[in-house]
Amino acid sequence: MRRSWACVSAVVLGLGVWSSPPAEARASRRQHIDVSAGSLTDAIAELAREAQVSIGTEGGLPQVHTSRVHGAMTIGEALRRLLAGTGYIARQVGETAWRIERVPVTVAPPVANLPPPEATPVPILVTATKQPLDLLSLPAAVSVAQLTDSQKHDPGSASATISSQLEGLALTSLGAGRNRMFLRGIADSAFSGESQSTVAVVLDESRLTYSAPDPDIRLVDIERVEVLKGPQGSLYGTGALGGIYRLVAHQVDLNDASLTLSGGGSAVMHGDVGYEGAAVANLPLIRGTAGLRVVGYQSKEPGWIDTGARKDSNSTHVSGLRVMASLVPASGWRLDLTGFGQWLGAKDSGYVYTAGSYSRPDQIAEPHDNDLRHLAGRLSGGFGNIDAMLAVAMTWHDVNDLLDATIGAESLGLSGPQTLLNERTFRVWDNDLRLRGRLGSLNWLAGLSHLEARQELVATLEGASDQLIADDDQRLSHDTAAYFNLTLPVTSTLSLDGGARLFASSVRETRLVASERVTRGQHKTGMTPSLAVAWQPNASRLIYLRYGSAFRQGGSDITDNGTIETLKGDELASIEAGWRERLPGGGHLELSAWYTRWEDVQSDVLDASGLIETTNAGVARIIGVEGSAGIVLAPGWRIDAGANYTSALLTRSALGYEVHDRHLPVVPEYTVRGAVRHDFAIGTADAWVRASLRYIGPSRMSFDTELDRQMGKLLESTLEVHAALGPWDLGLQAQNLFADKNNTFAFGNPFRYRTMPQYTPQRPLTVSLMMSRSF
Repeated sequence: MRRSWACVSAVVLGLGVWSSPPAEARASRRQHIDVSAGSLTDAIAELAREAQVSIGTEGGLPQVHTSRVHGAMTIGEALRRLLAGTGYIARQVGETAWRIERVPVTVAPPVANLPPPEATPVPILVTATKQPLDLLSLPAAVSVAQLTDSQKHDPGSASATISSQLEGLALTSLGAGRNRMFLRGIADSAFSGESQSTVAVVLDESRLTYSAPDPDIRLVDIERVEVLKGPQGSLYGTGALGGIYRLVAHQVDLNDASLTLSGGGSAVMHGDVGYEGAAVANLPLIRGTAGLRVVGYQSKEPGWIDTGARKDSNSTHVSGLRVMASLVPASGWRLDLTGFGQWLGAKDSGYVYTAGSYSRPDQIAEPHDNDLRHLAGRLSGGFGNIDAMLAVAMTWHDVNDLLDATIGAESLGLSGPQTLLNERTFRVWDNDLRLRGRLGSLNWLAGLSHLEARQELVATLEGASDQLIADDDQRLSHDTAAYFNLTLPVTSTLSLDGGARLFASSVRETRLVASERVTRGQHKTGMTPSLAVAWQPNASRLIYLRYGSAFRQGGSDITDNGTIETLKGDELASIEAGWRERLPGGGHLELSAWYTRWEDVQSDVLDASGLIETTNAGVARIIGVEGSAGIVLAPGWRIDAGANYTSALLTRSALGYEVHDRHLPVVPEYTVRGAVRHDFAIGTADAWVRASLRYIGPSRMSFDTELDRQMGKLLESTLEVHAALGPWDLGLQAQNLFADKNNTFAFGNPFRYRTMPQYTPQRPLTVSLMMSRSF
């Protein structure tokens, strides 16, 4: 039988440099282990070198990727974590020697009342940090939403699906494709203007958005969603004040062909019916070398708002197509190409003028379009002990809104105004080159990035016989940076993690003022650092303290006398403490608290004319605490719960008027959620049922007392039933079980906002049925 040995302990060389402990003690004691992510073969070799032991294999090991193994543990425990899910186990054959063998296939005789053995925990790998890290060793606030099979096949799963499952992520409720996304209370405005978004939406390795509203990407064939909370300027550059919302798509499988088809429908009480369908096809072209994966989906989401004689006017249509091609040009290297497009169109807006109502008087329809196209390429591989990755992407994003301007737009000077057409175009070119490796006990990451973002807004007011350009704004932003991150073990349980980004950022803005184009520019260079201390007393517990920072380039404001005022850029720093623990049976426990100071807050405000401008609001401070837990009560029973409290206040105002309520906009003061799931069998089918509740506390619309409105204080409720029988999956879902009508968002039309209240009611009771078949 062929046998290959990965490493022989350096002790047997007889160098006599140092005196090692007895072999038996060294093999059985807990010691600091830090094995980088990579191929299984490389990880085993690295463990053997680091622990000074011998590890042999019978035959070759499978070509699988392993996550980082980090913390205080025995050598046997480290091997179990590396081999989890591979079909191999490690058996100790000597005092400092192990042999890796296939798991023997045995048929155990039936034993009554014997509980099943506890499965080896599978590490949750996080890659939003630009390097693969085990969640349990990552000293930062991050949540990973693992999607169910039903969610991966459902074109109705989107950003709101994720926000309901984790703490700290808030969305406005203007409508699909119109919402703004905020994390950890870092919210600048409820109104969608020209300022850069505080949360970056990322697909795999590339940014999709820079200043645009959330494109509401559907989660079809998305493996997981990673949410980095708090400022991420050290890794992602300007604008990442609140954090990162990253979608990780299923990659091309180069070995196995597959096809999954899904379809279903939904019905809304007091509303319309809808449909949805999706297809996911994977085809290896050259097995192990080249392959193709195609994802397509389409849905009609039913409306429930009546506008005059138009029933259920706010229905939404979504269609998407994602094509991925992968090639292994050489051993250890992989090229991935992605083409993605999503087209979203809403026929009308979803606000009303009476609380608890689903209807409003007749007015001009207010359709919305949010269309996104994206091309990306990624080359990854390694040379020696260094891993390399180059990612290049281009995104074209168009967002158009038509607003009824028959009331409230008189001050703009057009006789008998009827509609305002907002046409916004966004172009984002994102480039990132990074290397990572290990130097002794030091893990390092270094990269270069360049991002170019173009945005243009043209607002056209149209009357009965003429039209007026109400706003014309063009902005070109550049961000070039070098960044690094270092992780240094200090002891077997304590490590330091530090990073920084050295950037050069510029913005050039051209605006139409009094029929003349005026250009202003800004340039800033600087550094946004991060630093963390992590203590991992055992393989299931992490306690950390982290400092993070970020910067956002300033924009411009048209003053009351018609001149352009250049705005200061935001600067934000945050310190947080966290505790993360893995519980028996696959449960978890997380708790974190943070303090954030936000200088020169840029906020989009609503002018008296109904147009949106940007201003420096002042200085804010945010204090928050959040926690989540997943507990396995008994075989087949699990409880998930979470809560968040955020105190986000403007401590010093620069708005020029008295601020009566200093709370930052949109952010709910607190949220509480809980869910219980039961897994069971129906004949030969595997099934589960899940009931969940989420309460969203009070929130506000604006600093301005003339614009401020109360919203929130609402209960979300969901019941899900799922069954899988062979290749068939069936899912049934009901939302808003108690038919609540509370106000999710107190804004809809900017021209009517000052003259009449506006409410966005919760969507009525909605029942959805989804079925899928895999081939």
